[in-house]
Amino acid sequence: MKALLCHAFGDPPDLAVREVAEPAPGPGEVLIQVEAVGLGFFDALLLAGRYQERPPLPFIPGREHAGRVVAVGEGGDPALLGTRVAALAFGGALAERAVAKADHCLVVPPDMEPAAAGGLLSAYATSLYALEVLGRVRAGETVLVLGAAGAVGSAAIDVAKALGARVAAAASTPEKRDRCRRRGADMVIDYTAPDWRAALRDALGGGIDVVLDTVGGAVTEPAFRSLNPGGRHLVVGFASGEIPRLPLNLPLLKRASVVGVDWAGFLLSDPAGNGALLDRLGAMLADGRLTPDAPSVHGLVEMAPLLRRFLDRGGVGKPVVVPVWR
Repeated sequence: MKALLCHAFGDPPDLAVREVAEPAPGPGEVLIQVEAVGLGFFDALLLAGRYQERPPLPFIPGREHAGRVVAVGEGGDPALLGTRVAALAFGGALAERAVAKADHCLVVPPDMEPAAAGGLLSAYATSLYALEVLGRVRAGETVLVLGAAGAVGSAAIDVAKALGARVAAAASTPEKRDRCRRRGADMVIDYTAPDWRAALRDALGGGIDVVLDTVGGAVTEPAFRSLNPGGRHLVVGFASGEIPRLPLNLPLLKRASVVGVDWAGFLLSDPAGNGALLDRLGAMLADGRLTPDAPSVHGLVEMAPLLRRFLDRGGVGKPVVVPVWR
């Protein structure tokens, strides 16, 4: 089969299409005919050689993907054969076929476009895990999403609205804030403005109940200070590049909590809990409570500029590669 191989880390990395042996699914795994691959900041860091771990060269990049199950490993559920799934493979997805653990797959609605399925799993599973499981968001509460135009932020707007919350979306450019409005945010905030916290308080007429924070850096503390007593600050990532320090008297005085969100860690440590989460996510997609945004679709030849956009932190949404193998 054909696959995209990384022969050297860099900016841009040395990537080339080559013939490789087809993988075989082991126990608890499935073989997927890949239709679309979602790219994220992790992929850009890994291929640039900036991630904390480096796989041996050459390797097939790509984690998040979608396609049709064409084989199941020993002891696998034959009912999965022929189904279309979104999956997380922890590498090897930029190929004609890829192996993933069966319990790392989400069966998607049959009418969902491959590109939409290719970019939804990690963002939506992270958002649902953060907001419903950890944040305990209830109908009528107010959620502030920091970095709301990114893949997780956009999914978080959708999930929070499905849970009945009011959503304030914070993003850094007019283009990104327009995207947040289209995704259904009740209000948008420019968190690069010096008075953004006051503007948020005035727009809301009070505080917020939950922060979903993908940004970190200088915006974390003012966002935490905007929480109502008993609020929850969900730490998803640090897209700003800076890990903030929060004075611990703030959670003490507000009786508020700081909660780390690591869906990949949850997936690995609690397969049963993650299975229930994915069942819930699948049901919300099937009945239309969640409506993933159409991603930007690209070919393999666009890999280098897409990776560069992530490193420059200039992306909006999640780009998806639909490979055409020649």
